[in-house]
Amino acid sequence: MDMNNNKIIEVKNVNKAFGKKDNITKVLNDASFYVEKGEFVSLMGASGSGKSTLLYLIGGLDREFEGAITLAGEDITKMKESKLSKFRLDKIGFVFQFYNLVQNLNVEDNILLPLTVKGKKKSELKKELEEILKLTGLTEKRKAMPSQLSGGQQQRVAIARAVLGNPEIILADEATGNLDSVAGNEIMELFKRLNEEKGITILQVTHSESCAAYSNRIVRIENGHIA
Repeated sequence: MDMNNNKIIEVKNVNKAFGKKDNITKVLNDASFYVEKGEFVSLMGASGSGKSTLLYLIGGLDREFEGAITLAGEDITKMKESKLSKFRLDKIGFVFQFYNLVQNLNVEDNILLPLTVKGKKKSELKKELEEILKLTGLTEKRKAMPSQLSGGQQQRVAIARAVLGNPEIILADEATGNLDSVAGNEIMELFKRLNEEKGITILQVTHSESCAAYSNRIVRIENGHIA
């Protein structure tokens, strides 16, 4: 069996710089690493080490870089924008530090939003929605507005939204960054369940050793280079 088939994320010799000619800051320096299907990996490093930049490149949110990035067997480096958008919707769930909820939509409509944008009907998603509300502990809050929720609850809505379309990969950027340690641990427990019960591969950027302890493996980045 070709071991490469197990690598759901593969980053090869990625370089990234910001700025112009005489004022260039190199953020990533020949960074290479991989994540196997079903793993829960934490990408750690000091502030400014390039970890969030790398996550954004992996998610196809920033396309200006040198090197190659393969996701689920597809080289996203060469993908046309339209194909990449569809690929992201189908394969990747994003969870950011800021919950990015639509303030005038209730919990369930926030969760359904990406798939209704994709043209799916609410009725088609009923069973899946019930399941995800239960898994994230939001069943009682389904009709609540974001302003009525705590930070931890809002982040659970964001995670439910990321998971609804059954993505293969979740990319999380400092998902507990705005939460106290109790709410943060609840979010990490939820990630662990999604990883173990749904088999979703998770790559999270974190500076917290306690959050990283929930993952199977830690990849460290120093000065733009994978240590």
